[in-house]
Amino acid sequence: MEIVLSIMKNAGYKENADIPENAEVIFINTCAIRDNAEQKVWQRLNYFWFLKREWKNNVAIGRSQSLRPPKVVVLGCMAERLKDKILDSDKMVDVVCGPDAYRDLPRLLDDVDEGQKGINTLLSLEETYADISPVRISKNSISAFVSIMRGCNNMCSFCIVPFTRGRERSRPVESIVREVAELEKEGVKEVTLLGQNVNSYNDASELEEVQPGTNWKHSEGFSSISKVKKMGLRFADLMDRLSKEFPEMRFRFTSPHPKDFPDELLYIMRDRHNVCKYIHLPAQSGNSRVLERMRRGYTREAYLELVEKIRSIVPDMGFSSDFICGFCGETEEEHKDTLSLVRTVVYDMAYMFAYSMREKTHAHRNYIDDVPDEVKQRRLTELIEAFRESTGQCFNAQVGTIQLVLVEGPNRRAPDTELTGKTDRGHRVSFVNKPVPHRNADVSEERNPIVGDYVEVEITKSTRATLFGEALAVTKLSTFHDYVEEKEAVACLA
Repeated sequence: MEIVLSIMKNAGYKENADIPENAEVIFINTCAIRDNAEQKVWQRLNYFWFLKREWKNNVAIGRSQSLRPPKVVVLGCMAERLKDKILDSDKMVDVVCGPDAYRDLPRLLDDVDEGQKGINTLLSLEETYADISPVRISKNSISAFVSIMRGCNNMCSFCIVPFTRGRERSRPVESIVREVAELEKEGVKEVTLLGQNVNSYNDASELEEVQPGTNWKHSEGFSSISKVKKMGLRFADLMDRLSKEFPEMRFRFTSPHPKDFPDELLYIMRDRHNVCKYIHLPAQSGNSRVLERMRRGYTREAYLELVEKIRSIVPDMGFSSDFICGFCGETEEEHKDTLSLVRTVVYDMAYMFAYSMREKTHAHRNYIDDVPDEVKQRRLTELIEAFRESTGQCFNAQVGTIQLVLVEGPNRRAPDTELTGKTDRGHRVSFVNKPVPHRNADVSEERNPIVGDYVEVEITKSTRATLFGEALAVTKLSTFHDYVEEKEAVACLA
């Protein structure tokens, strides 16, 4: 949405309306990955259609301040997938704009003023919006998202993304560095790099084609049906550049594919204090036969070997994952393999869903959605329980350690006395807001931590979802890691 806001602002539109009733243009950004997400969109469209129909009455009673009925614009994946159905939906929607056509929004809105329907859902092989400076929705936020690539080439059999987001293309490194530099000036302390397959990043815009080296090798035991036509700077190159140029900025990334974790990337994650020790590693299933039907390009054994390799290089790495229950043809034994994978890996977080077949996918063309809904839901319940049983180990292991917490704000349950923030691994930590010293030698007085501070916190207690601790000192990202390394060195000498 930040890209869309920038385009609209440059076209002369004013700032955001505070409520939908006051808006003259209503954007609804959509996702088509799961049926449940699409159903929620239709519910919202019904409400916005009501606002259009009742605009005159709302103005008369003072509920609406807009000068004309709102135009409703559907953006994103659902726009591309269901464009005809959306436009035929009883005048609910005025504009349908796919994810690669946002630059065309001002023209499409003008078409509506002339009595036409506005539609552009063409997918691009080149569009990355690299030259557009996003308009931040939350001006005072200490964290931000930066899109580095778009599209996906993996063609997993269950996934609609390649058909709604198009082929992979990456922003130039320099444009990403410029955006992160602007965010640093605005006070942002943590950036999450985004992409449908973020670690397949490949910037070939300003280079002669590079020779394939270890940086271009897939994780051992992994394969891909897609072939790269031109090789450029990889995700490890981008992380290397960003982590060096912005030492006081934390970096996360999502969502990666397990096949794209070369050793170079893992060593950067180990050696750079500002690259978070946390990987989202989507498994989808714990059974090799199901993974083959899903066209994931790896086996259960290869996935577990990758987890073991990552932990051998970065012992304190945290993991999250995605899982699908009840994929086409999944048996009880295959489901049990997924439960055992969850218990074996021990994830910090997991996103678990019952399978919903999507049109246009390989599964839709070739498989039968033959697992009954009640079986899917039962298996999903079992998977969630298996995750909850194991994830407590991740949180309990943090008790007694000192963690660096980026303060995000007051604890909602105790806003007057406690602060909350996240650790390097993304664990939420709550602690009492009290005056503490500052590790900076130039600051002698104690003070209370504030939003945006990095705080050393000793973890004293854990639950399945939250850590609790005692604040020790305000510090800097680089200072904390120098301090920890120094303490570890003294301990070894002793």
